[in-house]
Amino acid sequence: MASSSLTSKSILGSTKLGSSSLPSELRRLSSPAVQISLRTQTRKNFQIQATGSSYGTHFRVSTFGESHGGGVGCIIDGCPPRIPLTESDLQFDLDRRRPGQSRITTPRKETDTCRISSGVSEGMTTGTPIHVFVPNTDQRGLDYSEMSVAYRPSHADATYDMKYGVRSVQGGGRSSARETIGRVAPGALAKKILKQFAGTEILAYVSQVHHVVLPEELVDHENLTLEQIENNIVRCPNPEYAEKMIAAIDAVRTKGNSVGGVVTCIVRNAPRGLGTPVFDKLEAELAKACMSLPATKGFEFGSGFAGTFLTGLEHNDEFYTDENGRIRTRTNRSGGIQGGISNGEIINMRVAFKPTSTIGEAKYGNQRQGRNRNDCAWSS
Repeated sequence: MASSSLTSKSILGSTKLGSSSLPSELRRLSSPAVQISLRTQTRKNFQIQATGSSYGTHFRVSTFGESHGGGVGCIIDGCPPRIPLTESDLQFDLDRRRPGQSRITTPRKETDTCRISSGVSEGMTTGTPIHVFVPNTDQRGLDYSEMSVAYRPSHADATYDMKYGVRSVQGGGRSSARETIGRVAPGALAKKILKQFAGTEILAYVSQVHHVVLPEELVDHENLTLEQIENNIVRCPNPEYAEKMIAAIDAVRTKGNSVGGVVTCIVRNAPRGLGTPVFDKLEAELAKACMSLPATKGFEFGSGFAGTFLTGLEHNDEFYTDENGRIRTRTNRSGGIQGGISNGEIINMRVAFKPTSTIGEAKYGNQRQGRNRNDCAWSS
């Protein structure tokens, strides 16, 4: 172990500084009696902070677990008490996320059965942290033995190694898509709370696969239903474009390749006034949450990048008063958010996902430092 010593230091800085080197205002405050004890470590190279697994302020979620470890899950802190909650409430959305559902998803077979072990009593939340755990049942750690000496192209292997000096060879570790289980479970609970208190509805669907782009005007966001989205294996609410998307995936899948796409998410009946200027704008918070998902490459809301092709006259959303006396906008190019604050219109955002890095095509990877540095071919 690294040796350590107990020393005393002034709160205002090093005790080696003479009082004459301090401004007069600080000399009056730099009394030798104001001291704190610090245990200093002689080793300076053990200072990496492995944080970043928690998100949220009032409703805070921490995810844990790895792709081929014992399991994955989350801890939800800040859930209001007396919310009806059972494991089946979470399981519905976990089943939608579950791998191995069709030929166009990962072939890994997992039941993704969740267990709630705290924060719920007799079917009601208690207001204390909720622990949700999903065991891994289809671990295939030996499938990744070759990866112990080579970095996989476009995976997080190399950067994790560069930062921490260690990485999870089996699967993607914390960068695996299985980490999203720890988001889906609290997301199901959050949807339940929002629906109960504000009538808010959240839906997401696939709007693009490779070159197949679903025209926005073909989807009625006011009346879109989950049943329409779930009507096919690609989860596109338009049957014609769903078939085109499936065909595009099959065309590359049979060749051991992959393609990317875009997911559109809408929020109906969002309360007005969500978000605050300047750094806590609603779209900034949504972008951070979405861009922290594995494989994301882009985020836009409202008119997005396409809005740059419009003039101000074309882009502005005109206000009017509806039959209920509420101020509305005739168009929604703002995507339900203006000045970083929700305006009550449908929040409309899109997230771009890169092609899956794990493919069947052989590529060249680079071996880790400390081993033979020759490039080696391996199958991703």
